[in-house]
Amino acid sequence: MEKFDIHILGCGATLPTTRHFSASQVVNVRDKLFMIDCGEGAQMQLRKTHLKFSRLNHIFISHLHGDHCFGLLGLISTFGLLGRTAGLHIYSPDGLEELFRPLLDAFCHHLPYEVSFHTFEVKKPAVIYEDRSVTVETIPLQHRVPCCGFLFREKPRLNHIIREMVDFYQIPVSWMNRIKNGEDYITPEGEIICNDRLTRPAALPRSYAYCSDTIFDPDIVEQIKGIDLLFHEATFADGESARARETYHTTAAQAAVIACKAEVKQLLLGHFSARYEDETILLREALQEFSETLLAREGMCIAVREVLSQNKP
Repeated sequence: MEKFDIHILGCGATLPTTRHFSASQVVNVRDKLFMIDCGEGAQMQLRKTHLKFSRLNHIFISHLHGDHCFGLLGLISTFGLLGRTAGLHIYSPDGLEELFRPLLDAFCHHLPYEVSFHTFEVKKPAVIYEDRSVTVETIPLQHRVPCCGFLFREKPRLNHIIREMVDFYQIPVSWMNRIKNGEDYITPEGEIICNDRLTRPAALPRSYAYCSDTIFDPDIVEQIKGIDLLFHEATFADGESARARETYHTTAAQAAVIACKAEVKQLLLGHFSARYEDETILLREALQEFSETLLAREGMCIAVREVLSQNKP
């Protein structure tokens, strides 16, 4: 099966610690790389994944808080030092280009490639990127500043050719793409061979949603209904629920309630407050609401739709 992997670069909250880097992830869809958020230290973490920098052409910034974008300038500079020539596209709520253009002019004014900023609205969902493999849609979130999560949906793949049947009917190569796209085969004698005899269906398209940062918000449930993997912030344990409301964040148990209501296949918790030296308390509280829950950790690579068992107490 072609790749649909999530690489966790950082899963801490506002303060970087010796345990966690600030928020950042890379989504690998069929060897195209997409970065979500770019907290401090993201480029160092990206190097550890051994992913090719040249395949990262799109960065999605959820909101304009430093722990989600302070790593961006360094990453842009490094790409230039490596001789990058392909354009880099950065998507964010309004205001990021205004903040970063003076910094780019001061520190990166001789870049050998173009940096393009794209602004998206935060009030309603919208598709902000699309190619032959995937669409990326915004998920409006409720935070102290304009903020969106991101929903990655893989596009359906072509049917798989059954080689034995193709050989049996001596079907020429010129017909292969047509058959993959669902056409029946017509023999030279005029016999129609139904497509379902020649192919088997491809696996169902996969999906991934990233939701950080947000207060507990059931309004997102319908948009993420039934997805394969949900990353949801879990900044606090239940004992800090008042603090969560005050800062527009979510507890681990509340994230699990969202996962349960949305009937997602798996939940991945992240964006941990620096106050927790052991996030097991967050996992245990979430597991009471939703059994298919895991903790994110730096260096983790998750293949979407694969069964995971690590981190369960």
